[in-house]
Amino acid sequence: MPTTPATSAPQDRSDRSALRTLLRLWPYVRPVRVRLFTAAVVAVVASCTGLVIPLVLKWMVDGPVADRDTAGVWLGGLCLLLLGVAEAGLFGMRRVLVARPLAHVEAEMRADLYRHLQRLPVAFHDRWASGQLLSRATTDLMLVRMFLAFPLTFLLVNGVTILIGVIIMLLQDWTLGLVILGPALPVVVMCVIFENRYALVARRAQDQVGDLTTVVEESVLGIRIVKGFGRHRSQARAFRRLSQTLRGTELRKARLLATIWAVIVTLPEVAIGAALVLGAVQVADGELSAGTLVAFLSTALALRWPVDSIGFLLAMSQEAATATERYFEVMDERPEEQGEPEEQGAEEQGAQGGSADGGLRFDGVVFRYPDASPDSAPILDGVDLHIRPGESMALVGATGSGKTTLTALVPRLHEATAGRITLDGADVTAMPREELREKVAVAFEEPTLFSATVGENVLMGADDQAGAEELERALGVAQAAFVHALPQGTDTQVGEQGLSLSGGQRQRLALARAVVGRPRFLVLDDPLSALDVHTEAAVEAALRRVLADTTALIVAHRPSTVLLADRVALLSGGRITAVGAHHELLRTNAEYAHLMSGSGRQEDDR
Repeated sequence: MPTTPATSAPQDRSDRSALRTLLRLWPYVRPVRVRLFTAAVVAVVASCTGLVIPLVLKWMVDGPVADRDTAGVWLGGLCLLLLGVAEAGLFGMRRVLVARPLAHVEAEMRADLYRHLQRLPVAFHDRWASGQLLSRATTDLMLVRMFLAFPLTFLLVNGVTILIGVIIMLLQDWTLGLVILGPALPVVVMCVIFENRYALVARRAQDQVGDLTTVVEESVLGIRIVKGFGRHRSQARAFRRLSQTLRGTELRKARLLATIWAVIVTLPEVAIGAALVLGAVQVADGELSAGTLVAFLSTALALRWPVDSIGFLLAMSQEAATATERYFEVMDERPEEQGEPEEQGAEEQGAQGGSADGGLRFDGVVFRYPDASPDSAPILDGVDLHIRPGESMALVGATGSGKTTLTALVPRLHEATAGRITLDGADVTAMPREELREKVAVAFEEPTLFSATVGENVLMGADDQAGAEELERALGVAQAAFVHALPQGTDTQVGEQGLSLSGGQRQRLALARAVVGRPRFLVLDDPLSALDVHTEAAVEAALRRVLADTTALIVAHRPSTVLLADRVALLSGGRITAVGAHHELLRTNAEYAHLMSGSGRQEDDR
């Protein structure tokens, strides 16, 4: 499983601030701030409406009840009913006010994350497990939406409610009010301790959800391998192991929440009990009216939920903070630059270089993976190669020699560590990536198809104006006439990753996608490896016509593919060690002859 920053060594979070993290949501919240603020005001009014009820009770007990005034009791009951209906209606209005804007915030954050993922370099996706990214786009954003919908509002609402309620109780009787305020300090201390501990456990749980998502995704996408090798038990063990780890973390979260909840619930209850005893004594001594005691205790009981919910709201806030942190871990990654202004001069200079620099040129290209040690040997070390305009060059080398890496540098899927790559004299780093990738088409040895129609998959390689004519031409080049035998022809939906098709069929569609846009430069990474001999011959015959009008770099492992090219380059030890015609290199280069093995010599003899 790929190691992500989220699942690597524990990170130092001593300077982590939940508030500072949550404030990063402001750009998304700002467009809907009016409705959210209105909803908060409505919720405060609703909560304060509930605090009027104890005052009505005081009036009823000290007035109509004491005076045996039946009409007054009915009037008080009607007031209580109206207050209850108003409180419920206002809370319902709050929910209506927040539903649409918060759905908008979640949708905008998810859309921004998706767009950002498309712009991040391949090196980022090589480091991060897909399950970690998926959990950030789903579970984490759901937690953020829940925070904005509930804790964000009710931390404010409950704080205002508790403040107003305490003032009302102190005005009723300050001695009883001080008794109620007694647990405040230990509750605050416990909340601070809880927040720090819960933040670490919540982050760990969310990272483990990402790991679990990765295992599920890999098992589903690799179900043929799992079944074919009978590895369902080992996969199940891996899943169960991660599930048990996540279960343990969730139980620790539950224990922390239970501890804080026990403190928050128990201490205020003890204080209310003490206030009840003291108040009853004062009523018996005639120092306090019964109505005042009823109003005081009713107010205290009305504050139970705002106080009891503190632990729950803090837990949700911490989970939202860690979810926000995980979201911005991805968003803070630097995307691919669309153009380097300081290099525009180089582009203009290259464009004036004339035909001498035409075609595809590598000058002293060095490549080392970004996370590799600076002391480690580079994969490519000073590659010099020139493919002339309209020429096709086969790239040959031993497994692991860096052929695929070299081809990935042309469309800037990876960035060269040093050196220069030019297309018709223009430095590729000076071009906007969109322009670069319009000029260069690629086809990989392991083709990727999307859950779309055959036609949509192929036409991804062309502009938006391409139609049926271009599609048929590309399918013809790739010898992909099999698509017409599919249930809906080119409108047939291919399954996820194209697994409903054979390897050779997927490879042919990937080749069709590469040639459909008539690119000026073509980069093919062993594009015919999954084809049978007869299909390969037919594809090669059609591909020769395409290669006659383009500049191409073709990674090749078989002599039949090498023979498509005008010349051959041998990559060895991170450098180009030989360039020449296939038959010439067979005679003069022992390493090349060894790579081509006996079949190459047989073709040479013929």
